[in-house]
Amino acid sequence: MGENREGFGSRLGFILVAAGCAIGLGNVWRFPFITGQYGGGAFVLIYLLMLLLFGFPILVMEFTVGRGAQRGVGQSFQRLEKPGHKWHWAGFPMIAGNYLLMMFYTVVTGWMLYYFYRMVTMGDLTSMTPEQIGAEFGSMLGNGPLLCFWMVVAVFLGLSIVALGVKKGVERITKYMMAALLVIMIILAIRAVTLPGALEGIKYYLVPDFDRLKEAGVGKVMFAALGQSFFTLSIGIGSMSILGSYIDKKRSLVNEAAHVCVLDTFVALMAGLIIIPSCFAFGVEPGAGPGLIFATLPNVFAQMPAGRICGAFFFLFMSFAALSTLVAVFENIIAFWIDGRGVPREKAVKVNFVAIVLLSIPCALGFNVLSGFEPFGPGSCVLDLEDFLVSNTLLPLGSLVFVMFCNHKFGWKQKNFLTEANFGNGLRLPWNPVLMFYFKWILPIVVLVIWALGYIEKFAPGIYAQIFG
Repeated sequence: MGENREGFGSRLGFILVAAGCAIGLGNVWRFPFITGQYGGGAFVLIYLLMLLLFGFPILVMEFTVGRGAQRGVGQSFQRLEKPGHKWHWAGFPMIAGNYLLMMFYTVVTGWMLYYFYRMVTMGDLTSMTPEQIGAEFGSMLGNGPLLCFWMVVAVFLGLSIVALGVKKGVERITKYMMAALLVIMIILAIRAVTLPGALEGIKYYLVPDFDRLKEAGVGKVMFAALGQSFFTLSIGIGSMSILGSYIDKKRSLVNEAAHVCVLDTFVALMAGLIIIPSCFAFGVEPGAGPGLIFATLPNVFAQMPAGRICGAFFFLFMSFAALSTLVAVFENIIAFWIDGRGVPREKAVKVNFVAIVLLSIPCALGFNVLSGFEPFGPGSCVLDLEDFLVSNTLLPLGSLVFVMFCNHKFGWKQKNFLTEANFGNGLRLPWNPVLMFYFKWILPIVVLVIWALGYIEKFAPGIYAQIFG
């Protein structure tokens, strides 16, 4: 694409698209139930601290590599590394991570779209008993053709937006989706906090109770908050790097990363404000786990005045959150073929539509036809394996690459990183010896600990339990 490479048309567009990439199911699906599991307000407080200390600096680094190279992760390290160095090898597993993420994220996005469609066209979920709602969720998972159909719809919607280009597609349509998401979320939050009995849920969510923190286990809570703060920003596989490559140099990337973090955190907190008070109002356990959205929340809508309307809006909100991430990651994949292989956008979109649909089929069938494949033992499935490879392997190790590359002399060097990160108006990172030491040595160790503990928790739960008492 050379010097005529397309970019964002506005600063607001960049912030909303980057926030849209970060704002996904980790915010609106995982954050509320993990907050419920780990003690409410105390967990939220620790999460915010971890986000500031660990998630934010790595986000700045990924943006900086992208803008510094003016390329996606497939070529950015190659452009910035010293002659003879091999940092560009990291680009291939990162791009593979984007494909792997889409292999299950498209399926779960399809669930959101299906529930929205069902709320609008049938509304039967709001007239069922809790047992029937749970059975209905299980019935959906057992229907392979249904899951494949809605997965294809999700892939088609996401790639159709990317096919229009950066300005006309990714930027313009994501701005509308994000605006609609924020409006719907505020409406639902107002409805949730005004429900009879919601006050106890608000207190549980917003008022730190350190006794509950001790009950849940301080070590476990801190690791859960660290992991959530780390994964919520979608850092480590280049999804943010490609967006950084499209932004101009008028504003510092520290400044822009701060805006993205604030918006991302606002959505996560608002999702909790919708779900947790609603659960308290109707006697539902807020720490019910991943099934909270599909098997538990419809019970809440069934008891809520105008429940069908609220349920439809909620799943539309969830669909927008998921689709905004799909669009950003799809753009990273398509840019890899455009920048690195010279493939026209239209052809890259068509080829990848077929590829991603085929790659996503095992996950869609993992709950039914392929349910006998249990990679982590009874109850696990294809989605668990794919999610583990992305969340517990590629994201932390990819983030480690960005941290090491930006802060060591055998990489890009701190001076070059800081110059690019601080270029433009707005917030800046100071050249402070303590901060530089933190970036260079402490941050990589923390990322390695996250990666190691994720594996210990999965494969040696006894040792994990001993570590956290």
